[in-house]
Amino acid sequence: QVQLQESGGGSVQSGGSLSLSCVASGTTHGTKCMAWFRRGAGKEHEGVASLYLDTNSDLYSDAVKGRFYISQGNGGNTLFLHMNRLKPEDSALYYCGLGQECNGGYPLLGEPTTYFGQGTRVTVSS
Repeated sequence: QVQLQESGGGSVQSGGSLSLSCVASGTTHGTKCMAWFRRGAGKEHEGVASLYLDTNSDLYSDAVKGRFYISQGNGGNTLFLHMNRLKPEDSALYYCGLGQECNGGYPLLGEPTTYFGQGTRVTVSS
């Protein structure tokens, strides 16, 4: 079993910055990718940024490219999301996921080795 705990969310004005963290614990051996997702009010779940842990190859959604940066720490047990030039449309519940089976750096849904955290809320005011 793997547990994921996100932190760092909060309220910020448009144009500001926030950094999120996701700490993984438990049986993380074999993890190949980690990613950040978000779900805004009335919106679908959205992949925001992904990372292959062995190559540090990262991918970003068009909505955040050039503003957000994903990185890992602590030997791959911690995932960060540095968010800059935040916009009101970035407001959402942000949560992290990891897995051994990946596509584009995102852990595949439905796999027994894919896990998600509960999320941390980000609110950006105009």
